[in-house]
Amino acid sequence: MCESVMFCCLFACYNMKMMNKCTFGSWFFFFPSGLSVVGSDEVSVSVMEGDTVTLIYAETNKQEDIKWYFNYTQIAEIVGNHTKIYTDKQGEERFGNRLKVNQTGSLTITNITNTDTGLYKLQINSSSEKIFNVTVNDVPAAELHEIKRKSVKEGKSVTLDPDILKNPNDTIKWYFNDILIAEITGDQSKICTDIQCKQRFRDRLKLDHQTGSLTITKTRTTDSGDYKLQIISSRFSIVRNFGITATIDGEYIIQSMHVPLRIKNKHKTFNYF
Repeated sequence: MCESVMFCCLFACYNMKMMNKCTFGSWFFFFPSGLSVVGSDEVSVSVMEGDTVTLIYAETNKQEDIKWYFNYTQIAEIVGNHTKIYTDKQGEERFGNRLKVNQTGSLTITNITNTDTGLYKLQINSSSEKIFNVTVNDVPAAELHEIKRKSVKEGKSVTLDPDILKNPNDTIKWYFNDILIAEITGDQSKICTDIQCKQRFRDRLKLDHQTGSLTITKTRTTDSGDYKLQIISSRFSIVRNFGITATIDGEYIIQSMHVPLRIKNKHKTFNYF
């Protein structure tokens, strides 16, 4: 049995998306491809494989009992100060150890996969609920690699594109090896607000306010490494990882947080992340 009419209807719509049709009682609603049914308290979240997504609930107090469901299955619960992640056979196979719940009630899914697509329901004290419609975009592996892994010759420019539809109210943050290097909040932007960042990039970073993309001009081998994008809205946040490999004169410099590696090869580019 469904625990709420809204959740049942939304789940039925999700399962019938190939028909582009949802049924509520004797009423039929038809939708063009790609358009989801959004209730009064439903949030649609679109991510890529490998992302980390947090479904945000920040209104909790110690008297609230919070339950999380994936489609019909309960996956997490907070009662008072106690948090429980349900690890039945189905949950273990689907999520493994990729679920986390913090004390505010927000649910985080790390290294998200296509099988995580579906409806997530947050139930508060059995009296109110919020629905998150999460879609993990099915991007071919080669295309996904091209989006997230960039190779560039020293002196050229390279752009990291979020590949999202940016909301004007979203906050976008870019990190290099976990150091904040750029940020967009509303109509304001900041680039390299600390000395370490300024010394490394020296006015070579550019932000696109419309798309949130980050461009590094006049690249150096020291720009090689791990870049992280964080997109924060009022109801969810997404973390997406990128990598840049800089090349110079047939030598490939791979820089990570741990060990820099120099590989000489005149014909091929090697990416290690």
